[in-house]
Amino acid sequence: MDKYENILNDCETRMGSSLKNFKESIQKIRTGRANPNMLDGIMVDYYGVDTPLNQCCSITVEDSKTLSLTPWDKGLVQEIDKAIQKSDLGINPTVAGEVIRIIMPPLTEESRKDLIKKAKGEAENGRVAIRNIRRDAMTSMKNLEKGGELTEDDISDSEKDIKEITEKYINLVDQSLESKEKDLLTI
Repeated sequence: MDKYENILNDCETRMGSSLKNFKESIQKIRTGRANPNMLDGIMVDYYGVDTPLNQCCSITVEDSKTLSLTPWDKGLVQEIDKAIQKSDLGINPTVAGEVIRIIMPPLTEESRKDLIKKAKGEAENGRVAIRNIRRDAMTSMKNLEKGGELTEDDISDSEKDIKEITEKYINLVDQSLESKEKDLLTI
């Protein structure tokens, strides 16, 4: 039964990672409010090395619509500006001396719908990843049965256990998506 438990634990761990990846991906989808997490994933050319934006400047929320970025190296202002403009976030930074400000443009009805569609796509990717993990776990259980380590009853139990874990994580993806949709629809 040790291998049985290991497969279930591995399944749960991998599904947790898929959920975490999904949540990180929808965090980057901008809402009308300023959120430093939306800048995660932006890389800046820091003297020839691609460096995450949050590792070369401090990011603060000035108000609900404005982010302020202060580079630790004053020579990076232009590189940070360029990296933000190249990102697919649809935002334009304003450089004021050594500080870069990002004012969040208001979302139009059309842009809200596009962002919701993008979030739903990310959610579906998350669900597919979770279902693939379920399939892998079931295959592993069936291999144990073929090897004589599990009985048919054990396989039946494992299907129920894996189904419960899968439903739990798919529900968590759905809850996160619902929360993001509410966020995007809030004016």
